[in-house]
Amino acid sequence: MTHRIHLHPLAAALVLAISAQGSLAHGSDHAGGLASQAAPAVKAPYDIVHTKITTEGNTAVFHMAVSGKAGALKPSKSGKLAGASVFSYVWPTSLDPSTVGFEPKSGILAFAVTAHPDFDDTPLFDEDGDGNPGNDGKLWHSHWVVLQPDEACGPRALKVVDIPEGSKPRVPKTWPGLPLLIDSPGWQPSFRKGTLQVRVPFDDIGAVQEARFDGVTAGLRVNASVHAPLLCVVNVFKVASGDLSLPGRVGR
Repeated sequence: MTHRIHLHPLAAALVLAISAQGSLAHGSDHAGGLASQAAPAVKAPYDIVHTKITTEGNTAVFHMAVSGKAGALKPSKSGKLAGASVFSYVWPTSLDPSTVGFEPKSGILAFAVTAHPDFDDTPLFDEDGDGNPGNDGKLWHSHWVVLQPDEACGPRALKVVDIPEGSKPRVPKTWPGLPLLIDSPGWQPSFRKGTLQVRVPFDDIGAVQEARFDGVTAGLRVNASVHAPLLCVVNVFKVASGDLSLPGRVGR
């Protein structure tokens, strides 16, 4: 029997925000997770062919494989924050944002690995070890983000949720102080040839084990006016499932 997945309205908006790029593949060389057909039209470092989340004890392992060298392509530096580009590998999930310390039901919780040479958003960590924690945005690093649709980013487009001035929503302890629902937890991504992997510990791994997920590669951009919406999704490179139906099941 085939079961249809009924998406939360925000997840449905995310489906409309992107175009399907390739269909779900079921290759015999794929063990668990989501297999995707290679797409020549997508730049190889962002051409997803395999997405998976597994658990080991209280640790979730986020895995993505691409047809080229993972992490090999980063945005060009523009020299200013306004209009700065962000490249990302993203695992949208069905987890409630409260799982990692945000307000409940505040949007779509996604784990992301990003690089952006024009600004740093991990003030608690010195990724390159040079003694300056404020110059590491060009290096790949991890975030939790909460996404919502916002027409100000474009027709049916998404943004990282803004925090209005004067508002004090619940945020994780490693929130970087930006006016966004974003967390900079410091979990370091590992790149090896065509694969990317991040190990993320949880207090309650049970919630993760029941979650659904998908895989996305995308470009984001800081608003040219540096005002809300501050960070918009402007270019989806590829979606692992093809339709962002979150078909992945953790550990399967």
